[in-house]
Amino acid sequence: MAIQPDALLAHDFGVVPQDYAARDAILYALGVGLGHNPTDDDDLAFLDETRLKVLPTFAVTLATPGMWIRDPAFGVNFGKLVHLAQMAEFPNPLPAAAHIMGTARVTSLTDRGPDKGAVLVVAREIKDAATGRIYCRLQQTLLLRGDGGFDGPPAARDASLIPGRPHEYSHDFQTSPRAALIYRLSGDANPLHIDPETAQHAGFSRPILHGLASYGIAGVAVSRALGQDPSRIAKLGCRFSGVVLPGDTLTFHVWKTPTGAVFQAWSDDRRLLDEGVIEWSAN
Repeated sequence: MAIQPDALLAHDFGVVPQDYAARDAILYALGVGLGHNPTDDDDLAFLDETRLKVLPTFAVTLATPGMWIRDPAFGVNFGKLVHLAQMAEFPNPLPAAAHIMGTARVTSLTDRGPDKGAVLVVAREIKDAATGRIYCRLQQTLLLRGDGGFDGPPAARDASLIPGRPHEYSHDFQTSPRAALIYRLSGDANPLHIDPETAQHAGFSRPILHGLASYGIAGVAVSRALGQDPSRIAKLGCRFSGVVLPGDTLTFHVWKTPTGAVFQAWSDDRRLLDEGVIEWSAN
């Protein structure tokens, strides 16, 4: 069955409610690598429930619509789908526990051509169920590698955010060999991240790290490269340009901008994150 653009664009996601507690926020912080040094006070602020700060990027794991796109009615070749990019804004800090709700909609579906796939963008909003306070607005960009050539509108090509000069700051972040095993407990149970046989069938030597785990790591690493508090991240986006394996050391190259910074992440000569952008709130 071929891709069904009209069904994708018209899909009704409904409202997804979720309760979370301090334990969930702590588990997320462990999943993105905090606590590697168990005596680091900056890390412990995100791990100690008696004085808990919550990473804003935790919000992107909340009230998700799940594997909705696997529905055969959409005609998407799920085996060739990859998470291409993620962008989010965090207008208000997350409390240590809350009852929240999520809404979603498909905002665009563009066509790269028969051999290059299609690009699908889903916008989501996560807010407090009682007060309506918005904690996160995000855009998730998916590359449907097996579904191009449906005569849809062409995909736009944006100019690069990365300056054509050497980076100004650098920061290394060592991921744990157990990173994917921990991060998946925040809600992404795709077997690609735990089952060696599934990973090998997908062309990888072993299970890989979740893209959104790398995204969360970027928020922490780039913040600390510039002496910023990760709890004050107001905006974070990047493109997933390579595969991160649990245990990789990510080297972040960072350039300051008038409003924040832009960045890339590398492991040796492999570029893993690209077109990164980050901003922080004033307080």
